[in-house]
Amino acid sequence: MRALNIAATGMAAQQMRVEVISHNLANMNTTAYNARRAEFADLHYQQIQRPGTINSADGAVLPAGVQLGLGVRASAVSMQVAQGALAETGGALDLAIEGAGYLEIVLPNGEPAWTRDGALKRSGEGLIVTSDGFPVVPEITIPEDVRDITINADGEVWVYFADQIEAQLLGQFGLATFANEKGLEAMGSNLYRETEASGQPNIGDAGVDGRGTFRQGWLESSSVDAVRELTQLIEAQRGYELNSKVITSADQMLGATTNIR
Repeated sequence: MRALNIAATGMAAQQMRVEVISHNLANMNTTAYNARRAEFADLHYQQIQRPGTINSADGAVLPAGVQLGLGVRASAVSMQVAQGALAETGGALDLAIEGAGYLEIVLPNGEPAWTRDGALKRSGEGLIVTSDGFPVVPEITIPEDVRDITINADGEVWVYFADQIEAQLLGQFGLATFANEKGLEAMGSNLYRETEASGQPNIGDAGVDGRGTFRQGWLESSSVDAVRELTQLIEAQRGYELNSKVITSADQMLGATTNIR
C-alpha cells in the first residue's frame, strides 16, 4: 500500500520543518541572523496511464491519465535575506550594516569568510577582530593611547589621541556583495563561506554600487519573527498529525484485508 510510504515522507518533511523552525527560534536574539525556511517538492510519479496516450481505436486521447504521486521531499532550506532591526548599543566598535553587504574575515587557515555580525572587539595587540578573535579585513590596529574611535558611514576608522586635536585615519572597512546571498554556506558563529552558487564576492567601498553603509554604536538584530514562526510551528504539528492518521488508516485497511476469511 503506497499510502504508508507516502505518509512516512510527509511525516519526515514536517519533522524537518519543525527542526528549521526550532533553529530560527533558538536564534531569535542572534546578531544579524537571517531566518531559514524549509522548502519542499513532490516526489516522482508512477505513471499508470500517461496523459496524451491513445485510449481507443478511433484515436481518442487521454486528457489527464493516471499519475500517482509517491510523496514529498525536501528541496532546500533557504536563507530569507532580510534587514534586521537596528539596536543601539553605544559601543565604539559595534557596527551595523544598513543595506546589502558583508564584512570580510580571515580564518585561522588563511581562507576568507563573510559576516554581518558587527560586534567587533580589540585583541591584546589592538587588532580589530570578531568575537571569536578572527581579524577583519583590512587589518586595522588601534594604538593603546587612543582616547576615542569614530567609524563613519563609509567605514573609515578615525581615532583621536590624547595629545592631538585632529583625528587620524587608520583604515577603511569595505563591504562585499554576492549575486546570490542564499547560496552562501553557513559555517556557524555568524560566518559564511562563498560557493559556486553564491558567486564570487564583489568587494568595494560602502555606499557604492548598491552596498550598504555602516552605523557605529548599533547592531543588527535577528530577522526572526517569533509570531510567524509559532504559527508555522502549529501548522507543521498539524501536518505531522494528519500524516500519522493516514498511516493509522492504512494500517487498519491492511488489517481488514488480512482478516478476510
